[in-house]
Amino acid sequence: MGLPKTPALTTDCVIFDGRGRVLLIRRGHPPFQGAYALPGGFVEIGETVEEACRREVLEEVGIEVGELRLVGVYSDPARDPRGHTVSVAFLAVLPRASVPQAGSDAAGAEWVDDRRALKLAFDHARILADAEVLKGQAKG
Repeated sequence: MGLPKTPALTTDCVIFDGRGRVLLIRRGHPPFQGAYALPGGFVEIGETVEEACRREVLEEVGIEVGELRLVGVYSDPARDPRGHTVSVAFLAVLPRASVPQAGSDAAGAEWVDDRRALKLAFDHARILADAEVLKGQAKG
């Protein structure tokens, strides 16, 4: 018996620096081309979601992240216009900001102070809001 047809597995990473800024990319390709988004992408065969998260961050912004904390699993069938995807989202906190270098399919990458003024791609605003709650719980 073959494997059933299932949603594509992705990962997203919310990265804060020591000043509370979040690292966002500008998407280089559709869907949401030019929009702000969290670094992330598809999990490749043979890698864990944590490995995929670290690989995608390195490919898209040129930064290595260490400890990852699970933010949540996001599975709304309508979250990606290309088809049903499930994202495992992680939180990483860097003590100080590294200079991001856009690569892979990112058209740009930057540290953002006021993300609330931006419209984010996919369901990334929800993921970011959940990560902010998780980050706040770690402080308390």
